[in-house]
Amino acid sequence: MAAAVSELLTGWCLFGVALLAILIFCWVYVRKYQSRRESEVISTITAIFALAVALISSALLPVDIFLVSYMKNQNGTFKDWADANVSRQIEDTVLYGYYTLYSIILFCVFLWIPFVYFYYEEKEEDDGNTCSQVKTALKYTLGFITICAVLLLIGAFVPLDIPYKKNSTEWEKVKLLFEEFGSSHGLTALSFSISSLTVIGMLAAITYTAYGMSALPLNLIKGTTSATYERLENTEDIEEVEQHLLRIKSKCRDGRPLSSRDRRTVQQLEDRLRTLRRRERHLESIEKSWWTKFCEAIRPLKIVWGVFFIIVALLFTVSLFLSNLDKALHSAGFDSGFIILGTNLTNPLNMLLPVLQTVFPLDYILLTTIVMYFIFTSMAGIRNMGIWFFWIRLYKIRRGKTRPQALLFLCMILLLIVLHTSYMIYSLAPQYVMYGSQKYLVQSNKTIDGQPRSVTFVSKDCDADAPEDQCIVTRTYLFLHKFWFFSAAYYFGNWAFIAVFLIGLIVSCCKGKKSVIEGEVDEDDSDMSDDELSVYYR
Repeated sequence: MAAAVSELLTGWCLFGVALLAILIFCWVYVRKYQSRRESEVISTITAIFALAVALISSALLPVDIFLVSYMKNQNGTFKDWADANVSRQIEDTVLYGYYTLYSIILFCVFLWIPFVYFYYEEKEEDDGNTCSQVKTALKYTLGFITICAVLLLIGAFVPLDIPYKKNSTEWEKVKLLFEEFGSSHGLTALSFSISSLTVIGMLAAITYTAYGMSALPLNLIKGTTSATYERLENTEDIEEVEQHLLRIKSKCRDGRPLSSRDRRTVQQLEDRLRTLRRRERHLESIEKSWWTKFCEAIRPLKIVWGVFFIIVALLFTVSLFLSNLDKALHSAGFDSGFIILGTNLTNPLNMLLPVLQTVFPLDYILLTTIVMYFIFTSMAGIRNMGIWFFWIRLYKIRRGKTRPQALLFLCMILLLIVLHTSYMIYSLAPQYVMYGSQKYLVQSNKTIDGQPRSVTFVSKDCDADAPEDQCIVTRTYLFLHKFWFFSAAYYFGNWAFIAVFLIGLIVSCCKGKKSVIEGEVDEDDSDMSDDELSVYYR
């Protein structure tokens, strides 16, 4: 039992270290992008907390795999301390951890984040009555709470196949429903709700992460245009616009009014001139900043990182393609969610993760790297594309200039993408996510001249064909694959992810260098926004 406690503490202590690192990362990340002029305490705390909870739930995956793996020896036998009661206690510890984190995620997605978002939307329109703002925010949030309740009810009751007695009354049937719901400890309800969010996260990953996986490395390799060169071009544009304005205004020197067409042209040119002068101020600030000089000095390192990231992206895409191809050729079909029994077509990550898992925490480090890679590539995609609702652009994400509402949207999208990351890892390494490095004993009969002479036991990696009492399935897998139709959606989503990545790779290759102030200056910006950039680059 002491050994069990030791193994449990080892896994949870490293989880605690990861927890601290996640909180620091989320604080720095959110503070980096939030607007200095429009920052709000509540929105900042909400964004940090929501993103941290999502990352913590992903950090629980390797702990789950570590604990089930270390219950067994490498020869396939259970360790002395790993009896049924101890195994159940360890599994329940992880299960309750998932219950807590996933419940908090539901609270954030369906209550906290919507309420804070609508509160600040109302605050911009009505800056006086706080009570009215809270009431209006609660009214809109009630719709999200209703959606959450519907998902929980569907997950709790609809999928269950409960044998009713022939002569049972309606009340007895309802009672059986609630007894079944209680026996599963709400696992199916929570699993259905989280899986629904994961499908939304899959769509966000297809939209932003797949494109960011190509845009981020190629932008690092290409670099940006020179601030000095851009400033020279901008000066020429300013002179050209000013001369155009003078030519039009010269028409009314004799007192004649300008035509409506000329007045519209003057208004457009003046707006253009204001934008160019803002660009001039930004370019001048960047050209003189120490950060620009530092970035120029580490330019070779950026190229190296870009090459590394594009190799990782290609490796990840090839692994995902082989995994999906394996499901297409050898799975049990659509009705089973394309589940495969064992691995027929191996891929690099599927081979690497089980090997690293035997030397904890190497797999933890690799998983952390994968999740962080997803975060950074997703952020690159969001920064390049912005946040859209169909064809309507809602918000722009800019360093040091992101509004509170956009920040909440950003962290909501990243939260859903991180949720989907767990299934992406399963797609790449199903055996690792289900069983870790567990092995089980298989009876082998040795024959001589066709006659059985001896019986031996050989160890074999745990897979879907293994006896239930010989291999312990991770709690993560139970949450991910409670419903076959979600697994089928993830399968087709993986193909869409690969297609969008390839399209994004072609688009990124055809694009030229980005401007050194890409996305920092737009025509709808106010002149006050210049103060934020100048403060950042000093």
